[in-house]
Amino acid sequence: MSGMGALAGQKAIVTGANSGIGRAIALELGRAGAEVAVNYLSGDAEALAVTETIAREGSRAIAVRGDVTREADVQALFKHAIDSFGALDILVNNAGIQAGAPFEEMTLADWDRVIDVNLKGQFLCAREAVRAFKRQGVRPAVSRAAGKILCVSSVHDVIPWGGHVNYAASKGGVMMMMRSIAQEVARDRIRVNSISPGAIATPLTSAALEDRRVAQRVLDLIPARRIGEVDEVARAAVWLASDDSDYVTGATLYIDGGMTLYPGFAVGR
Repeated sequence: MSGMGALAGQKAIVTGANSGIGRAIALELGRAGAEVAVNYLSGDAEALAVTETIAREGSRAIAVRGDVTREADVQALFKHAIDSFGALDILVNNAGIQAGAPFEEMTLADWDRVIDVNLKGQFLCAREAVRAFKRQGVRPAVSRAAGKILCVSSVHDVIPWGGHVNYAASKGGVMMMMRSIAQEVARDRIRVNSISPGAIATPLTSAALEDRRVAQRVLDLIPARRIGEVDEVARAAVWLASDDSDYVTGATLYIDGGMTLYPGFAVGR
């Protein structure tokens, strides 16, 4: 039951949901029938705009400010969402940052900041979600699963990235964390999967891609020869959160136009 109504009656939290991929996922979950808690750290107006759009399109949404690296903030986020919605069925672990530098120049502060947001933040949110799902159990009227966790990762969970060692390390960590959690909680009817996007058009990437030379270098890495759209990631998120994927857990779905296919070997010689 994909598309409209696929998530009817379900309740979701999306972290880092006031812009980019997180915003697109929050909107698409709402279109599929879910009520959505839009988590954000800064940008009150942007977060409110997301909730207003979801409401106009027929679902319910709330904006909840909170820092995913702070345990107390994460606990408050989940309490607020569950108190507001009465249940929780979906967590989309999306909040993430970059802070690149040549390795020998990378500061400990930049290392800690990226690992804290991208890995520790996903750990704290996933742990809180598992606790909530286990307390709640399966709600047969809305889903075959007790809960679904979707980790938004990156192609750099498998592709090394010089100049961004902290980011690549965090995403590699997300992959093994996701798979290990999935293995542990599958018996509790909790599904845990990842989406790993490649080059996606967001406000952050669009500025860089305005440079034609940069854009061409990126396209050379993508067999499909185009940049992805946030809606393509969002539609995949709905599928992974729905009962259509009920037998899928511990999996990573690469949405990358083939970037992980070693494009330099596309023509054999």
